[in-house]
Amino acid sequence: MRTERNLTRLDRLFARLDREPERPVHLDEPRMSRHRVVLLGSTLGFYLAIVVAVLTTSWLVRFDWQVMFFRPYQQWPEIHGFLDYWVVLGQRGPTAVMVAAWLGWRSWRQHTLRPLLMFGTALLLLNATVGAAKIGMGRLGPHYATVIGSNEMWQGGDIFPSGHTANAVVTWGILAYLASTPRTRRYLSALSAVVSLSVGLTTVYLGTHWLSDVLLGWAAGLLVLLALPWFEPLAARLEPWLLGLRDRALGRGPSAAVPTPFPVPAPALVRQRTPSGTGDQPSVREPVAAARPRTPAYLAPGPHTARCERTPVTPTGPRRPPHPERVRGTSARPLAGG
Repeated sequence: MRTERNLTRLDRLFARLDREPERPVHLDEPRMSRHRVVLLGSTLGFYLAIVVAVLTTSWLVRFDWQVMFFRPYQQWPEIHGFLDYWVVLGQRGPTAVMVAAWLGWRSWRQHTLRPLLMFGTALLLLNATVGAAKIGMGRLGPHYATVIGSNEMWQGGDIFPSGHTANAVVTWGILAYLASTPRTRRYLSALSAVVSLSVGLTTVYLGTHWLSDVLLGWAAGLLVLLALPWFEPLAARLEPWLLGLRDRALGRGPSAAVPTPFPVPAPALVRQRTPSGTGDQPSVREPVAAARPRTPAYLAPGPHTARCERTPVTPTGPRRPPHPERVRGTSARPLAGG
């Protein structure tokens, strides 16, 4: 009777991961549709309107000064300690590490590099666009303002647009962008909107940003998310190249991904007599048994059945081996002389 080893929890985990498909077929990649193009154009118009309003020292700049003189951190000091920690959700270093760890696990589980590639693309676009705007306009923050009522532009600052706000929009919005189902995408979109809005308003409460900085940061982050479908074909071409580099670094060839567990016997050629009897015609004989797939070491090689469910087998022949000196049908007792 064959005894089978009981599977441990780790064995079941590995078995579940091995049953995971190489690339889920139900994942829909966002495309640059007409609706998305309209949203991109509207957000770009809003972005330019905020920049023009600040450059011309319009009512928006006056409202910035009114909020600064209101000093929200002095009006509600009891929430200051909590918001000091909450604003970290918009800081690029900690949030990028958390989101990259989650997307890395998804890439390993789904056998695709698309989540990490799109996240890296989003961060590159964010650093290029927001960083260039910060350095180009050089606006000073409320704590370093010099002239009351001025827009504080081109003074060597780096707060316009708000980096915390734009980073919160992109970092948490990429989770909704890469969601597997429409329902999950809706929930994650709502969650990322709440986080990005609260982080932006927290910077205004702490006095580190003008309100116009936060408005421009929301627009800058949303522009990055809306432009990501244009980079999907580039990520699709880059993924096999990176996987090829990984295989060459590990010394694996292109056929190492699907090893042959057992050698498949070649079909044998036999001679078959033709009906007319004029000669022999070669034919192909099918192999007796095809190669069976290899069963992982941590899985049972076959289904286990209880003893009561097994079919009884009657042994053929005697249970004992025949005695060499005993002949069937004759007595083994000694003959008495006399």
